[in-house]
Amino acid sequence: MKKLLSVAFLSVTTALLVLSQFGCAGQQNSNANTVSMATPEPTPDANAIAAELTKIENDWPRIIKEHDGATVRRLEADDIVIIYPEGSTGRKEEDAKDIEAGNLTADSWEISDLTINVLDSDSAVVSLRNTVKNGKTKTPEGKLTDISGQYRSLDTFARRNGQWQLVATATVKIQAPTATTSTTPKASPSVSASPAMKATPAAKSTPAAKASPPMKPAATPAKTKTP
Repeated sequence: MKKLLSVAFLSVTTALLVLSQFGCAGQQNSNANTVSMATPEPTPDANAIAAELTKIENDWPRIIKEHDGATVRRLEADDIVIIYPEGSTGRKEEDAKDIEAGNLTADSWEISDLTINVLDSDSAVVSLRNTVKNGKTKTPEGKLTDISGQYRSLDTFARRNGQWQLVATATVKIQAPTATTSTTPKASPSVSASPAMKATPAAKSTPAAKASPPMKPAATPAKTKTP
């Protein structure tokens, strides 16, 4: 009898041991499957993003010339941060109204040295040079201020709901300007692509601001980013 009980005990013990081993193996396989399911972040198409932002930037001279406030409202984010050459700040609606009112004019507005640094699929930073000839901004009092010269702008873009928008822009006047370089975009590795050049909001809506520090007071519209 004792022999039978011992055999039965050994059988049950062996069965439990086998089941526990299968359970551990199943758990390990489950964890392995979970890890393998992780999907890596897609690599951003830097060239495609550079092409889109280059098109946007190069459209600013037209926007200013045609007083296209509607496009300004579409391209600039509602929460955009605008910093003008003299240090003042501006807002989207002020920028759009200045453009519509024609408070910013110039015989020539050229964009060059445009470089695009793609951060990821939905964000990028663009730097460029704005060369303004015989540029003027008008204050609310009707006073004209000369904003001719060269400016360096830095624009930050974010893709929201499938559309690229300018979320921040800052412009400074170049104190010792040099001849502008070709507007041909420089292709850079994945996160960096340099298209022709743009008229960044800083240059875009704050022309006066962008174009010249005087623009700040001078151009209430001077709050327009691009000369």
